[in-house]
Amino acid sequence: MRGVPAIPEATFAFRVDDELKARSGKLARAHDRTGAQLPPDFMRSHVEREEQAGGHDAWFRREARIGLAAANARDTISAEARRRTTRRKIAKAS
Repeated sequence: MRGVPAIPEATFAFRVDDELKARSGKLARAHDRTGAQLPPDFMRSHVEREEQAGGHDAWFRREARIGLAAANARDTISAEARRRTTRRKIAKAS
């Protein structure tokens, strides 16, 4: 059923200072939420963001390994050769 929160499977109890509690309560009310809804919302968004970052990190590491392998095999194009190729393409397009 939409709009009805599921019964939690775990309960967290933690302490925050009064200022943070007041600020988070104000923020919750501004977004039509309760203070109790903020921690699960925050945890959910944090986990999703970290999972996405982990996926990006894995992709980046794969690309770096490929680049390093190409450089070690001397299978690269020098910057000057790349510039010459680009200049030829520009000249042909003109």
